[in-house]
Amino acid sequence: MPLVTDIIHDARIAAQSLADYVSGTGLRLGVTGLSRAGKTVFITALVHNLTQGGKLPVFRVSAEGRLSRAYLRPQPDDAVPRFAYEDHLAALTVDRQWPDSTRQISELRLTLEFERKGAWRSGPSTFTIDIVDYPGEWLLDLPLLNKSYARWSRETLEASALAARAPLAAAWRGSLQGLDPMAPGSEEVARRSAELFTAYLRASRTELYSLSTLPPGRFLMPGDLEGSPALTFAPLPVDEGASVPSNSLAAMMERRYEAYKSHVVGPFFRNHFARLDRQIVLVDALSALNSGPGAVRDLEVALSDLLLAFRAGRSSFLSTLFRPRIDKILFAATKADHLHHTSHDRLESILRVLTARAIARAEGVGASVDVIALAAVRATREVAVKEGRDTLDAIVGTPLAGERIDGETFDGLSEAAVFPGELPADPKLAFRGDALAVADGEADYRFVKFRPPQSVRGPDGAALPLPHIRLDRALQFLFGDRLA
Repeated sequence: MPLVTDIIHDARIAAQSLADYVSGTGLRLGVTGLSRAGKTVFITALVHNLTQGGKLPVFRVSAEGRLSRAYLRPQPDDAVPRFAYEDHLAALTVDRQWPDSTRQISELRLTLEFERKGAWRSGPSTFTIDIVDYPGEWLLDLPLLNKSYARWSRETLEASALAARAPLAAAWRGSLQGLDPMAPGSEEVARRSAELFTAYLRASRTELYSLSTLPPGRFLMPGDLEGSPALTFAPLPVDEGASVPSNSLAAMMERRYEAYKSHVVGPFFRNHFARLDRQIVLVDALSALNSGPGAVRDLEVALSDLLLAFRAGRSSFLSTLFRPRIDKILFAATKADHLHHTSHDRLESILRVLTARAIARAEGVGASVDVIALAAVRATREVAVKEGRDTLDAIVGTPLAGERIDGETFDGLSEAAVFPGELPADPKLAFRGDALAVADGEADYRFVKFRPPQSVRGPDGAALPLPHIRLDRALQFLFGDRLA
């Protein structure tokens, strides 16, 4: 039965791919990133700028005046939640609050009406973008499909012993002492192990450490699976290929691990991920830099693992019909507005080093990859501040309530000028303990979270598009070739 189901599913994908290929008017964009990377803000800003005529000078179809209009259409998939665009826009422009993070998959359909300028197919045309928003933690689950329980356990235990993770994993790893995987299975032991393991994953993701979480991603976003056996397992020290008694704790954990793959990971891959054409991966590199070189190295490993999940490659006619593959991937370092523009190139360079192994994998099979630093919503502006004879580059914005700099706590209402310092000219220094240090050993970088900017209203009372940094460059890379 699973084989028949897979054949039927692939046939449906092939039929839809054929329709899209013939018409040339459809594209599915995946938007993902690890926690706090800004996925919701990116999608909201993208849609608002396109539908409301935002300033997008690098997005050629807009800059050349060929974009007639852009508008939202009804959600095409009745089984998938619609991306709550209107709610998120109100949070940004009315409440001046950052919208809630992505915790489940959602979709939104956007149609562009534009003029083609090609010699053989010029004239009015339409282009539909299905935006698929999903947590990056789910993407990290996809490599599990090709891993046994024993292998996943070994890799997870090895990662938990690294310096950046060991203190956070101490309670869980301590519980493994004296635990016999071959002993009879116990629901209480399984539940307790899963709770300690989940606590370790949750601690890794806090802002203090900003580590990239390990799979299973749904342990932190259980939804209606909370408490189910498919989410009640944890790694055990089991040798690959070892004979495991069917009634043992290890066998219980392995069955639940396989159930997680079958009922959680597999459907996500078949129903959503396998249908993507292009992908943007948002990266909160600044939080990792703030947390230190351990978090930066951990992020590098996670980004490399992300590309294992992509069936990346240049699309041919047959691959487009029968096995769609992602042929463009954009890595974007978010929150560039937290830095002065003089450090933007350095942020891009750091991200390029972070993603070097991932990019090599994608380019090796023909995918087009780019790296940029952007802010989908720019929360700050730049100023030059005189301090004695020196002129310092600063950014001005409204820090979130509770943010602190040099002993000062902000109230969330008043603007403040912040001197963020400079990122290292050599991006490889970000992986060393002295990455952001000056000669006297003090850190020369300050990261403060800001509220969204005050929105400006048009004559009709609608909010005008919020300012951004390089959102237009992202749009040109992702869609420009289809809008020529």
